[in-house]
Amino acid sequence: MHPVRRAVTWSERVPGGPDGRRMVTIALVDRIGSGLWTSVSVLYFTYVSHLSVARIGTLVAVAGAVGIIGSPLAGHIADRFPLTRVLTVVQTVRALAALALLTTDDFALLLAFCAVGSLGDRAGNVLTKLYATRIAGPDRVRYQAIQRTVANAGWALGGLAAAAALALNDSAAYQWLLVGDGLSFLACALLTLRCGEPPSASRTVATSRDDAPTTRPASPWRDRTYLAYVATETVLFLDDAVFKVGLPLWIVHATDAPHGLAPLLMVLNNVMVVALQVPLARFGATTAAARTLLLPLSGLFCLGGITLALSTADGAVAATLFLTAAAVAFTVAEMLHATVSWELSVALAPEAAQGSYLGAHGLAQAAQRSIGPLTVTAAIAVGPLGWAAFGTTIAATCLLQHRLVRDRLTRTPLSVPPTTVSEH
Repeated sequence: MHPVRRAVTWSERVPGGPDGRRMVTIALVDRIGSGLWTSVSVLYFTYVSHLSVARIGTLVAVAGAVGIIGSPLAGHIADRFPLTRVLTVVQTVRALAALALLTTDDFALLLAFCAVGSLGDRAGNVLTKLYATRIAGPDRVRYQAIQRTVANAGWALGGLAAAAALALNDSAAYQWLLVGDGLSFLACALLTLRCGEPPSASRTVATSRDDAPTTRPASPWRDRTYLAYVATETVLFLDDAVFKVGLPLWIVHATDAPHGLAPLLMVLNNVMVVALQVPLARFGATTAAARTLLLPLSGLFCLGGITLALSTADGAVAATLFLTAAAVAFTVAEMLHATVSWELSVALAPEAAQGSYLGAHGLAQAAQRSIGPLTVTAAIAVGPLGWAAFGTTIAATCLLQHRLVRDRLTRTPLSVPPTTVSEH
């Protein structure tokens, strides 16, 4: 008789054991809270805090600028102190900053609280990525894919809850959504306390440095290759602004497609990420495979730009088809880049300074938040040729990155054994 094989549950497929599963749960709770607040934050400042459009714009811009330093600061600290303690403190600070918004309508105080919250948000992203790197080991690409899938599901759940709350048409609904956001961060802090501390080569080196006082720790700020890699990453992350800013504006101002298509393409993006991020991760399960993915990724970015350019075709049907094709191309590119970025950002970093290096890498996403909207609005202003140039530029940057990391990766051993990730 053949032994009965027990079905493997979804949670058991999460790398990193119980701590890995707890951190995925934390990602879900975190993103549900963020989904509650992010989709209504501008409305809160308008109808509850009674700020002008100019002041809201200033609030968002300044908070985003302050948040940029959160990534390198958190990475630097995490190389020197226990990661779970640092992450617990950051989640607590995020909770306090969110709840503090309820206490005042003063613009200066709102600006300060939003800046602290943005700083904590960027720091939290880097710290959870660093935890995954340390706890999942060779399976970190699969872990990242699962975590990203869960996070997207959390965003969707939070957004749906926010939409339901706003149907009440009461200013108190905005306040309760903000309370939910703050409580989600407190829950994350409590859950983090239950996570075990992963091994850290950087803290081992720091502890033994007394025996080698002349040893100078590796720094990303003295690593020209890594800084050049981060610069190319900033360009590759520009696709994020396509869905948040580019598509809605382009649909309304330049195509015959119905205006209601914009939110539907956002839903399509979210559904595709939830359904396909984990299966696609297997194609970047090793460092060499991740680098190779940059080649098809280049083609997808180019295709996305060209189909957006073609969406000015006469007729609602033709415009809708081209816009949908562009959304699909950019979404697949987003998922492949997430896999490539996750693996290469770690593989290019010295093991003893992963926190500092991943913190520097976090600057790419933070910087994209500022330049991304400007870039896509510039493409819209130029017209179809602007979108073609947008896609071609990102495609060329993929090829540049493919060449840039080649010598570095061939001089150092691969960070992941050359095996594919099992899907069980």
